[in-house]
This record gives sequence, structure tokens and C-alpha cells, in this order.
Amino acid sequence: MIYAPSLPSSNRPSSLGRHFGRFELLKLLGKSEGSMVWLVLDPQIQQQLVLTMPRVQPSDAAALERWSAQVRHAARLDHPNLVTGVEVGVQAQWPYLAAERTAGITLGEWLIDHPNPSPIDAVRWVCDVLEGLAFAHESGVAHQDLQLHSLQISESGRVKVMALATASAQETPVNEPVNRSVEHATLLEADALRVQRELAERDVLACGLLLHRLLSGAPVLDEPDISKALRRLPPHGRELVRFPWNTPHPIPEALRAIANRSTAGQARQRYRSARTFLRALQGWLEAEVRGHDGPLELILDRLRTVGALPALADISGRVDRLLAIDAHHNEEISRRILLDMALTFELLREVNSAHVQGTQASGSGPVLTIRRAISLIGLNGVRRAANGLRQWPGPLSEANAQALLALMDRVRLAGYTAQALRPAGYDAEVVYLVTVLQNLGRLLAQYHFPSEYEQIRVLMRSLPPPADAPKGTLPTPGWGESAASFAVLGIDIEALGTAVARHWGLGEEMLHMTRRLPIDRPVRAPDNDSDVLRIVASAANEAVDAAAHPSAETVESAAATKAGRGGNPRQSVAVRYARSLGLTPKLVQEALVAARDALRTGEPVQTASPREDTPSVSENPPAAAK
Repeated sequence: MIYAPSLPSSNRPSSLGRHFGRFELLKLLGKSEGSMVWLVLDPQIQQQLVLTMPRVQPSDAAALERWSAQVRHAARLDHPNLVTGVEVGVQAQWPYLAAERTAGITLGEWLIDHPNPSPIDAVRWVCDVLEGLAFAHESGVAHQDLQLHSLQISESGRVKVMALATASAQETPVNEPVNRSVEHATLLEADALRVQRELAERDVLACGLLLHRLLSGAPVLDEPDISKALRRLPPHGRELVRFPWNTPHPIPEALRAIANRSTAGQARQRYRSARTFLRALQGWLEAEVRGHDGPLELILDRLRTVGALPALADISGRVDRLLAIDAHHNEEISRRILLDMALTFELLREVNSAHVQGTQASGSGPVLTIRRAISLIGLNGVRRAANGLRQWPGPLSEANAQALLALMDRVRLAGYTAQALRPAGYDAEVVYLVTVLQNLGRLLAQYHFPSEYEQIRVLMRSLPPPADAPKGTLPTPGWGESAASFAVLGIDIEALGTAVARHWGLGEEMLHMTRRLPIDRPVRAPDNDSDVLRIVASAANEAVDAAAHPSAETVESAAATKAGRGGNPRQSVAVRYARSLGLTPKLVQEALVAARDALRTGEPVQTASPREDTPSVSENPPAAAK
């Protein structure tokens, strides 16, 4: 890279005619309030270059040097998604960056001839941009003026970011007294880090506006300059970014959630880094391209290396002691195995695999009890399964391990609650396992993507009113779990669990049972025993969620309260399931009390609560259900 000294020429680029120093100006590729980009010919090398310069001339020699030093540092960055800078120079006090044109044309030029890219193409381009920006941000460089004319797209469809840090440099106060004390230097360093973080977050928000621009086919807020549109969003402005009614292509729900989070009205809900935004888009892209197997591909490699979940401490020793029990007491052995979710899931995977299923009689359904699993693979098979598990806490940090333990306890509580709520004639172990499997996606996300799962929980929390809001303003409801998981992982958490359960060999009937009922739809009467199990498990999970967060105001809890016509979320569970299960608020409360006792002692809830008007699906439930 060359640093060129100032050469004599005109004072302003707009009055240069067709030349800027030695460069021949060929075409203005784009301009914003922060920068302008020209296509130029360098006669020294007889090649076309892209020349970028700030719209505002540096105010003095010190500002000019700051701009040049910053751009020289940025131009040295080497990444596949960054355009290489070849020269940083100054022409009559106007600084410039010359970059290669070999990457292709600008994205703005490309969109003139191809105005409506597909959602997949748009997401791939934004992923390329985020890859480059993430590398730059981690190197201490922000772009500061992301525009269509600052992106180059190649013939193969790859996008590169150019002109890092070329917008007008930040000015420092000229009247600040010089203080070389250690305390002052520390304060200056902290302030510089804060400014860098804010500039990086601004770049990420600009990427959100770029995504909206590409998906909607029109400038956001009718403003071609992304930087100007950005200032009209909170907290600086009051406008919200929404997709128009008609877009060039249908926008999938998951992608819409990601785009909405990227420009959310509440700054706290937006992506804070290029990596988190990139992670969500890559998750959606993977699921979209691979279709049915997308969520599984997202986690399959992790399943191979660290397993579905880590086994609790000393699993091998505990299994040896467990298997010393009389082999005829399968029920006691299965009860103790159920206390370890990792071993439970491993046995379900083992006995529902194609190999084991092939040894069973034709037409046999999936194995839904640990008792039957023990009968199929034997006690030595249980020992082998336990020895193959990753020991606690696996790759988790101490804090993430505690979070996983808390989630496991909550899932077990829901399982015991379902046992207490089940109608007469339904097997307690099956009801428990169906309820646990309805949380498989959440458990997998907490173990394999702990930081992302924490983001999902944050998005689901209600936000207090702004400090300047009128008195009596209600909190802003949090996101529903599905939308939050789309916005963070790019896929639905439940779809993640369903994909893994299908991979384990569980059939469609079992997969139907392990999908929670939609929270915003009425619960209809069950048509078969599979419906009964699904409804009981969903009721138990909703009751435990409501008990854990009695004052939570999410989109889903608000919808459930409205559907149940109850003011208290826990009471609304009883109202919501009154017709299908004959529940009352008292029965729900008693079930939760019994479940807490079972969680403390490890003993299952042995009998179902008596109730009236419980629908009877069949007098002889299938073997899996009874």
C-alpha cells in the first residue's frame, strides 16, 4: 500500500473537472453525507481504481493526520470480505483512499440492473458484509458510513466491504487541557473503547437497514442515504422501520423476525455485534437451503462431539450401583435413570435407531418408556450407553452449567406436573417423557448455544417504559419464544428439538406429541390418545412457565391470557384446558404442589388427580399410553 503526499491541484473535488491529481475521473459511483466514491483511471498503472474520500474536508492538519492514520490502519486489514486498499493519499488537503476494482461493481450499480434479489441472495450478501465487518470491528476499526456504493459484488455473487473508516473523522475537543496522568490516560482509553463500541453497533444497525433495503426493494424510510435513515430511528429519532405490505418476494417468518430485530424500536433488543447478527442469518440460511434437515445440520456436528446433554457426575459408578438392583425391578431402574436426562435421551436414541427397530416385529412403534428400552438392550446395553456419555459439565462454563441445571429442574417439574394432571389410564412414565421431549429444543439450545439462549430469554422479557414516558405507560411486551429464537438462531427452538428427535428415530406420531400446542390458539377436544398426551404435556409446561414467571408479559403469555379470558396466567392455564382435560385452578395448583414434592424426593406422582367431565378418547389406550 502506498501513502501518497499532497500534490498541487484544485481546492474542491466538485470543481476538478475530469481529473483529481493524477487520477482521471470516470464516473461517480455514489455519495452520501459522509463520503463519495469515484471510479477513476490511474495512468501510472493503466488500471481502474475506486477512489473514496470524505464529503467534509478535515478542518486542520491534525484532523487530516488523524483521518490518514485511521484509514491507513483500516487499509492494512486482510480478509476475504474486505476490499484491499492500495493507496492512502492527500490531494490539496483532500484525503482519499484508492482501492482495487477487481472485486467487481458496487452493489448499487448491480441493483440498477437487478432490482429485486431473492431473499436467499440478499441474506448471503449481508452475511458477507457482516463477516468483513466482524473482522474489522475485532481489529478496532468501524466503517462509519455503510452504503450501497461502499460494497463491491463479484460475478460469483460474493460481496466485499470497502472504504473502511473513510467518512469524516471524529473530532476531539480542542480546548481540553493536556493531562498526562495515568488516571487521565485510563479515562481516555475507556472513552475510546466506548466510542469504538458505539461505532461498531452503528455499523450493525446499518446492516439491518441494508437487509431491509434488499428485501423490500426500496430505500428504507424513502431515504437512499443509509446514514440519514439511521438517524431517524430511536433513540435519535422516532420512526420505526417496517416492511411494506407488498414486497418483491414473500419474506419467511423467521427472516422477518431477524430483520425486525436488526432495526427494533428498542435499542436494547437489537443486535449488539456483527457476529450475533451473522449467526442468526447463517442459521436461517442453513435451514432454508437444507429445508427439512436444516435445523439438524445446525447441531449435528455438536451432537457427535459433545452429545445431546452431559451426564451428571459419576454416571458410570451410579449406573453400576443401579444395575446391581435385581434385574426384575425394571421399574425401579427406569425411575432412577429418568433422573439423568442425558442417559434418558441416549437410551431413547439407542432403542429407536434403525438397527434396533429392525430387530423388532414389523409395525412396532417407537419406544416411549425406559422400561421397554431396558428390556430391548439389556443391562449391559445401559452400561455401554452410560459409559459413552460426555461427563458433566461438558464444555460449559460454571455459570452456563448452573443455568442448564436450573432448566433441567424446571423441565422435570413440568414432567411431574403432567403426571399429576394426566387422565386415568395413561402411563406416568410416558406422560413424563412426552413432557420432557416437548422441551428438547430448549435443553439443546441451553447446552450447545448458551450465549444465544440467553439472548432469547432477554428478548422474551418485557421492557420497562422509557424514563420520559407518560405516567401509567405499560411495559413493552417481550417477544414470543418462536420469534426470539428466529431472531437469535435463525430457526425455531422447537424445530431444533423436532429435528433431533426425528434423527433419533422417533416416528411422526411421537413427533406430533412432542410439539407444544400453539399458545395463541384455542385447545380443541382430543381425537385420539396421542392428542391427549400432547395436550397434557402442553398444559403442564404452560403451568410451570406461568408459575416461574407469574408477572411476565410476553407476546405469548398475553395471547394465552386473552384466549383464556383470565387475568392471571396460571388461572388462564386452567381455563384454557378446562374443556379438554377438565382442569380447574385448584387442580392446577395441586398438581404444581405435588410436582414440587416429586422433584425434591425423586419419586414420581403415582396417581392422577380426580376430576369431572374429562373427555374419554378410548377405553383401551395403546400400550405406549397406558
